[in-house]
Amino acid sequence: LFASLIEMKDFGEHEVLDGKTYEEIYRQVRECVDLCHRDGVIKDEVHRDPEKYLVLDDGLLPMLRQFRESGVKVFLLTNSYWEYTSTAMNYLYHEKLVDMELQKKNEWLELFDLVVVGACKPAYLTDPYLNLFRVIPEDGTLKNTDGLFEIESLGENGPTKFLDQGKTFQGGNWKHLQAMLDTEAGEEILYVGDHLYADVLRSKRALGWRSCFIMPELSEEMRIFERQMDMRKSISELRKLRDELNSYADSLRREMGTASFSESRNMEKKLEQIEDDDGKVKDALTHAHREYHSAFHPRWGQMFVAGYQDSRFGYFVKNYACLYTSKATNLGLASTSRAFRTSGELLPHDNLLSDKFSEFVDDEME
Repeated sequence: LFASLIEMKDFGEHEVLDGKTYEEIYRQVRECVDLCHRDGVIKDEVHRDPEKYLVLDDGLLPMLRQFRESGVKVFLLTNSYWEYTSTAMNYLYHEKLVDMELQKKNEWLELFDLVVVGACKPAYLTDPYLNLFRVIPEDGTLKNTDGLFEIESLGENGPTKFLDQGKTFQGGNWKHLQAMLDTEAGEEILYVGDHLYADVLRSKRALGWRSCFIMPELSEEMRIFERQMDMRKSISELRKLRDELNSYADSLRREMGTASFSESRNMEKKLEQIEDDDGKVKDALTHAHREYHSAFHPRWGQMFVAGYQDSRFGYFVKNYACLYTSKATNLGLASTSRAFRTSGELLPHDNLLSDKFSEFVDDEME
């Protein structure tokens, strides 16, 4: 929404936007979106007609059942309140709208070890003083709990006994969640979310949880990337050619210091030719990069890249998401014993040496 408004401001004729700064537009969009979430108008509409807005995924139920059968503890943590969560999850579970009698049974709860609604993220991940309430699934009413004190007072197997009384909750904080999961180590939790800042960044940076970022746009991004591989290769070759021209020009300039007058004149002509060639390559590179860039989006380009570097979005995904994928059910394609490891990253000097045409000159060996 913000990007669309900026495009309208920059390339359209809209007086209401001409008098606003980019910061003012951002703040007003943010305020309106936050208000829509707070007053419930968005979720009320989805609640009335989930079939129109919720996308069914055949892999969802098998994946969650596979996790449970493998002994993996599965939890649902959402900012939505019970009424909306119950409607949405019943629709996803039964793959159709259900009547009120069937909805009150909430059979989808068998997929989870515990459910937390009204979580108030990101405060849930940072504020240790938020209170935990039980939700009565049949009517959505709330019941007070003593939180951590109640779990501890139950003695041995306290978390299990606590959840035996009911596994649906509202509010609380990460301490309650880890206690109910009977774990103290954040790295034992894989948190799957679709909000980069409220879900991934906060849970990883503040709590050390493992994080999986869901990015629906990733499939299309990868599809275009695959189609543009030849263009990307051409851009890489053109950039390399500019480096080679500059390196050759440097070598000529160094030789000019000891060359004769006639040799220097010849080298000057070569430098002029190199400068002319470099300009032509630069123009070709600019055109190629513009074409590659617009293949993803005519104005915004790739989501993960800005120019030749990571975009701000790409930087946070790269540094805070342990995993990222286009949809949560992709996790079901791997067994619960699967280990994911980081790919090795190279710094610029490593990349330089990895080039088969590069040569390392070791001063200490001379």
